[in-house]
Amino acid sequence: MTAKLTLVSASAGYGKTTALGEWARHSGVLVAWVSLDKQDDEWVPFWSYVIASIQKRIPGFARTVWPLLEKGPSASSESQEPAISALLNELRQLSADLAVVLDDFHLIELPAIQKSLRYLLAYLPPRIHLYIASRTDTAVSDVGLPAKGEMRHITVRDLRFHPDEGLTFFRGTKGLSLSEQQAAELCERTEGWISGLQLAALALKSSSDIARAIRQFDGQQQHIANYLLEEVFSHLSDEMRAFLLRTSILSRMNHALCEAVTGQSNSQEYLQQLEQWNLFISPLDDRRDWYRYHQLLSDFLQRLFAQSAPEDWMLAHARAADWLERHGFEEDAARHYLEGRQYGGAVRVIENNLQAFLQKKFATLSRWILQLPEPFISKRPMVEMFYLLLLIGIRQWDKAYAKAEQAKRRYENQKGQMDETEWKQMMGDICFVCASSSYFEKDLDRVSAYFELADLYTPEGGFLQTIGDNRYSGYEEFEDHLSFINDYRAAAAFLLKWTSRWAHQKGHPFAGRLYASYSMLLYEWNRMEEAERCIRHVLLPDEAHLNTRSLMQIYIGASRIQQTLGRPAEAAELLTRLEGRIESPDYALFRQKIEAEKACLAVRQGALDAAAEWLERCGMASTDEVSMNGVSAYIALANVLAACGRTEEASALAERLQQLFRQEDRLRDRIRILILQSLIMHRTDRTKEALDLLTTALRLAEPQGFVRSFVDEGQAMAELLKSIEASPVPEADYAGQILRAFADADPLFRAAAH
Repeated sequence: MTAKLTLVSASAGYGKTTALGEWARHSGVLVAWVSLDKQDDEWVPFWSYVIASIQKRIPGFARTVWPLLEKGPSASSESQEPAISALLNELRQLSADLAVVLDDFHLIELPAIQKSLRYLLAYLPPRIHLYIASRTDTAVSDVGLPAKGEMRHITVRDLRFHPDEGLTFFRGTKGLSLSEQQAAELCERTEGWISGLQLAALALKSSSDIARAIRQFDGQQQHIANYLLEEVFSHLSDEMRAFLLRTSILSRMNHALCEAVTGQSNSQEYLQQLEQWNLFISPLDDRRDWYRYHQLLSDFLQRLFAQSAPEDWMLAHARAADWLERHGFEEDAARHYLEGRQYGGAVRVIENNLQAFLQKKFATLSRWILQLPEPFISKRPMVEMFYLLLLIGIRQWDKAYAKAEQAKRRYENQKGQMDETEWKQMMGDICFVCASSSYFEKDLDRVSAYFELADLYTPEGGFLQTIGDNRYSGYEEFEDHLSFINDYRAAAAFLLKWTSRWAHQKGHPFAGRLYASYSMLLYEWNRMEEAERCIRHVLLPDEAHLNTRSLMQIYIGASRIQQTLGRPAEAAELLTRLEGRIESPDYALFRQKIEAEKACLAVRQGALDAAAEWLERCGMASTDEVSMNGVSAYIALANVLAACGRTEEASALAERLQQLFRQEDRLRDRIRILILQSLIMHRTDRTKEALDLLTTALRLAEPQGFVRSFVDEGQAMAELLKSIEASPVPEADYAGQILRAFADADPLFRAAAH
């Protein structure tokens, strides 16, 4: 045990868990074992299981960690993780070696978990060792461990059975009299896959013609696996097959849960027998109270169960859900209610635990609610409100508006039949949904009308306005209010009205973002002093009330304003400050967006080395598929690629972005990409194409009064505008107006303007 990290990575069924288990039993070292599944891919549950497993081995451990854990992942830089720092402090106090095993780590994908685990590894005490079993190589080792000799990597090559090992396995362990050639043939056809060999041995034991059975093992590995699974299953007793089918729906099981699902009182005996047979079952604790099936076996059995006995399938889910709900496993209960189409039970559990699910299982909750039939949703007010917001999130704006209008009329008729406070909350939330769907349909008059009603019912803001404000996934498309509106004059009147209305309501959940939007509209019109005053209204020391999404818009907007006002240090400092203010389970995703903004700022400040470095580590490519969700990062990518001279990549990406924005009717973004395309043409000496693209951009931008989108591009843009001003095109006068803005912004541009 000299390495900080031992990574065991291989495909499913190569014996990773078995190898680590054997090592743990014979190492003589204290081992804390964590078996992971898909449900553990959330920051708080993941670290709770890790710490609990250590606590089982070391009573009293982690007293200082638990209070910090529920706060979620750190919003600070990678060098400051309060909960993980506390964990490291406690680990340093241990006097004996400790090994922590994370099994099936490939199921953990959350960036926040990866980040905190990398931090843990970077500062892990010498006596503590981490063992990770995963189907894929993991990025958590990317903290310089291989270079320091502090990592050991065990791969498929190390775990794969060779022919001599296969022969020993079949003859010794399984008692099968195979020839060397037969064992070698099975090892070759299964590629040394130990689970495949295990299944082959079970099938061959029941075959009267071993040579013929071996010859039938052909085709791709997946086909072999499916064949072996079916062959093994068919040779089990009727009782064991029934037990496996009914319990296959469970992601984790103990004897009591199995008894509830199967009705069999001897479930513990079945579990122990399956473990004794090594039949794709793993204990989840030292006492062997909880087990889980290997995913391959579980998938096969579930498919067979659902196809062969659909009514029993649904009944098993209902029984599992009932037991899980009664024993406090609400999340698992909701999942089984949905699988078994017990929608009444599902919606009850969801509403009773809505706040908890929103904080810890936002994406999962969203999927659940979209599976519920609408008659069940309408009977649960808070679930219905969240459902309406989800319709907006998946861009079904017409449907969201129609459903919200129906709900509004229904609740209007219930006035006096509900608690007054609850009734007003419902009405305020419904009006907010109507306003939001109207906004995305570009009907600002209708938005204002519903805002008036929402203010009447919930003057401090409603529940729905805060949902998702601390999360990233699924909402990035809607952060920039101005991207949806094609009439900047109407947008100015709308934003001015509502920023004035909410000027003294600092706690209103929507006010901060509207101020940020209005300041960026003023910025676009080159009214810089007004833009700065507007953003400073919400960029104050007492901004603790602001949510994550508001902070992102406010700080990024303020940074752009400061850069334009000639204060580059302040612009950079605002983005650094923003990184320290983000408190979200999706911290890593928010940080990626901030990093993209930093790269664009680097381009404006002439720091192309820093911008090029971002290109190498951002994880994006010009060939990636682009959609509206996450599109802002690809706009940044296109701009930075162009600035760094990678014009071919920038041009290809810009063209696909242009097609997307034309399809989505995003006027402002179309204009900005046309400007970028014209600059790319200019840099590649394709002057005519550059001027044609820029003329189109000017024609689209003039009715909206766009200025900064042009001026921010600097000297190259001034040269192109000068050419257009001198040409006999209708856009010449507008080009001259923008050139005068160049001169006002910086005396160095006056020569280009006159």
